[in-house]
Amino acid sequence: MKTTDKPATRGGPLPPPSHNGGPEAFRRTRDDHAQELAEDYVELIDDLMRQYGEARLVDIAKHIGVTHVTANKTIARLQRDGLVNKRPYRGVFLTPDGAKLAHKCRARHELVYNFLRAIGVPHTQAGIDAEGIEHHISDATLRAMARHVKSAGKPASRSRSDRD
Repeated sequence: MKTTDKPATRGGPLPPPSHNGGPEAFRRTRDDHAQELAEDYVELIDDLMRQYGEARLVDIAKHIGVTHVTANKTIARLQRDGLVNKRPYRGVFLTPDGAKLAHKCRARHELVYNFLRAIGVPHTQAGIDAEGIEHHISDATLRAMARHVKSAGKPASRSRSDRD
């Protein structure tokens, strides 16, 4: 093909996506990702508030691994959603709804982490995996995990060999 030639095009409409969900499936995926991001932010803000008394934007950006601008845009969305308050020349603070969401996320994270530890996943890997799993798990699965953790007992404290 010469550089001036245009690539051949297929005639007719594009075939439907293989998942057959159409635009609604993509919209739901975007909404799920936005919720996951909101949960990560409120959980981090709660952690920073517990540790330092406030959550500064620069600390949020550093912990999440994004630029100050990206963190600021996300915080603005969380403020619109009623989860945080941002005070000029101060930090970011959780609203009662934000604190409630952070508590729910922390409990879910700890349950998933404890489950992974109960089935033998090493500490570091359990922490990494729990961070991803916690956002994509049903209430029924969480209840089953809770039953397993309760019946297995709390995971043993970390041993030196488990600190991978």
